[in-house]
Amino acid sequence: MHRLLQRQIKKHFGSIDSLPSEWEGFLNDIDTAYCQYDDDHRIVERSLELSSEELLQANKQLQDLLKTVEGQVAERTAELTKANIELEETLINLKKAQVHIVQSEKMSSLGRLIAGVAHEINNPVNFIHGNLSYLKDYIAKILNFTKLTQQNYLQGIPEMENLAEEIELEFIKQDLPQIINSMVVGTSRIQGIVQSLKNFSHMDEAEFKQVDIHKGIDNTLMILEHRLRSKSRSNHIQIIKQYGDLPLINCYAGQMNQVFVNILANAIDALEEVNYHPKNDPKSDLKRDTKGDNWGRSPYIKIQTRVIDDCFVEIAIADNSNGIPEEIQKQIFDPFFTTKPVGKGTGMGMAISYQIITEKHNGRLTCHSTIGKGTEFYIHIPIDLEKFQ
Repeated sequence: MHRLLQRQIKKHFGSIDSLPSEWEGFLNDIDTAYCQYDDDHRIVERSLELSSEELLQANKQLQDLLKTVEGQVAERTAELTKANIELEETLINLKKAQVHIVQSEKMSSLGRLIAGVAHEINNPVNFIHGNLSYLKDYIAKILNFTKLTQQNYLQGIPEMENLAEEIELEFIKQDLPQIINSMVVGTSRIQGIVQSLKNFSHMDEAEFKQVDIHKGIDNTLMILEHRLRSKSRSNHIQIIKQYGDLPLINCYAGQMNQVFVNILANAIDALEEVNYHPKNDPKSDLKRDTKGDNWGRSPYIKIQTRVIDDCFVEIAIADNSNGIPEEIQKQIFDPFFTTKPVGKGTGMGMAISYQIITEKHNGRLTCHSTIGKGTEFYIHIPIDLEKFQ
């Protein structure tokens, strides 16, 4: 008999023996029902256990699938991001290469043009300059002859004395040697410019050789001198040279000259934007800046060179312009970045300079600027590039 039925009979009737015999069939049916209930309950529990296990297993499979899908999505996203970055870098490199090729072709064409012009100018200038010494000597002899003639033969002749006064003979004798001397200075100056043009006619050459850095800087300044002494400004840009004792440097001479041109031209551009008021300007009281930032200042570019650790050369080019804001300094070497008006700058000058210094010469090009005080560029390159390649 089922334990639950036995418990109920004992509770209500004391013992099973005290029950009437006619209840036997009824009790058997109840016992069967209890047993059937237990069987059904065990079946249901088993079914629930199986369902729970299946649900847990299905949930685990779903979680595993989600993790797999998430991993695949993350992996694919990373691949797409990487591909996008590579595509952007490739596009920038292509633009840089395009501009560099165009720039190289321009420099090559400019070099050939400059070489031709320099040659055409050099021949007649050398002819003039070479004959000025003879002309100076001849004029000295003529003036001496004129002096002796005046003293010995023309004194007391009114017509000759009047003619001498009319043509200002005494002034001519004083001024003529000065004219010849100024012509000598002028032709020497032209010869210097022509020589600088000749040096710059090789700016496109890719030859790796020993060069004098100071000579390259001086040639650059010679080429840019018309901008340093612009008539549009009340005062010229002063060049302060503090050259150290540098050895010859193994480098790509033409490319280094291009870096000097870019940095110095940018410095001149920056200085042209400042309204300077020197202390000795007689009109300075009328033009005085209300902020006083540029009171008593004159524009200058300072160039310093030195050897560092017997292995590197440092070239520092500083100006006293208005300076560069910090947010712009971070982008100054980015390709195509420029603050100049459309048509005045391509935004590639400093980017190409950075590439020349860092990639071609295994060096460093950095910029330090303070608003209201000026900007300074530092170029560090090895003395012997072959040792650092």
